[in-house]
Amino acid sequence: MAIINENFLKLQAGYLFPEIGRRRRDFEAKNPRVKVISLGIGDVTQPLAAAVVEAMKKAVGEMGRIDTFRGYDDGGVGYEFLRKAIIENDFESRGVRVEPDEVFVSDGGKCDTGNIQEIFGRDNIIAVTDPVYPVYVDSNVMAGRTGAADKKGRYERIVYMPCTAENDFVPELPREPVDIIYLCFPNNPTGAVASKEILAKWVDFARDNKAIILFDAAYEAFISDADIPHSIYEIDGAKEAAIEFRSFSKTAGFTGVRCAFTVVPKQLKAHTKDGRAVEVNPLWHRRHGTKFTGASYISQAGAAAVYTSEGKKQCRQIIEIYMNNAALICESLGKLGYKVYGGVNAPYVWMKTPDGLGSWDFFDRLLQKANVVGTPGAGFGPAGEGYFRLTAFAKPDDVKEAMERFAAV
Repeated sequence: MAIINENFLKLQAGYLFPEIGRRRRDFEAKNPRVKVISLGIGDVTQPLAAAVVEAMKKAVGEMGRIDTFRGYDDGGVGYEFLRKAIIENDFESRGVRVEPDEVFVSDGGKCDTGNIQEIFGRDNIIAVTDPVYPVYVDSNVMAGRTGAADKKGRYERIVYMPCTAENDFVPELPREPVDIIYLCFPNNPTGAVASKEILAKWVDFARDNKAIILFDAAYEAFISDADIPHSIYEIDGAKEAAIEFRSFSKTAGFTGVRCAFTVVPKQLKAHTKDGRAVEVNPLWHRRHGTKFTGASYISQAGAAAVYTSEGKKQCRQIIEIYMNNAALICESLGKLGYKVYGGVNAPYVWMKTPDGLGSWDFFDRLLQKANVVGTPGAGFGPAGEGYFRLTAFAKPDDVKEAMERFAAV
């Protein structure tokens, strides 16, 4: 008799974004002539930068010749040319020293934030922000690190850190013992950012409590404020306290290409049950090499092109398109009387639902009256109820039309 992993049975309903897709398809089936505009799922719409396309074309050609063909990369951790470009441009340029064997290239930040937990014991107490990117919670439920969910959707053995308008959507330090802390800045879904002073408090807390921060910096390229750190490693002592995740998905439009990386410092240590300190880097290296054989050479060649002078310029132009969208969303909704947050150093706008409507009720109203799709805040956790997320990743003309339609809601 085959026995399933019963932890999957604890999961709440369906994953958020498939449910959004289901409701949209049902509406479109009943209204085939209606154009639905999506500002919901955070998928990009602008094409790849020309420098990236040319690099990938060249890589395809190389794969077709015996003298330039490439197979597996260096143990699945990424080709040296890409890791070198990452270190020079994302870290050394900001005064952060990272070693090549601390960088692990993968096919997605979402995968890495879920997979990283395999090297940590099931007895760890997890802390997450609320609202939160659902993958952080669901992957820990699947691993058996939680109990059942209550009526509000909160799981036993997870510490939820409320992010509200009152605390600028930046969580307070936990008042109870925690072992692994998920932080995402710029934040998905709220669009909030964290200053160096705030991150320094978290780093100090983690070091003092022998906890580890899993820092998702997937949206760092959207930061425009010079005082906001792009990497947690800009904070003194962070290499002893944090793992950082990065992605090319939103930075360079790689949602359909797949390439990302994770930095695991060699100074970072976790502990055995009897208190013995263990380096985390070689454990992740072993897991990575055992279960992953590397992102494709073609994808990595394209990612490396992001760091060329032309690649940087072209990707910045794409990011500016999205941030102009975010500015238009914030301005338009503000004029209509909505309370909005984010959208400045992040591609997400977090808005308060009107008339005391629940998040899913507002989703249905927006779809029916304006034919616009967003993301219900409740899908990100109990503290997200009464809020709604809009993304800036749509085409500019669609964003403009969507904002005009909002007047009918």
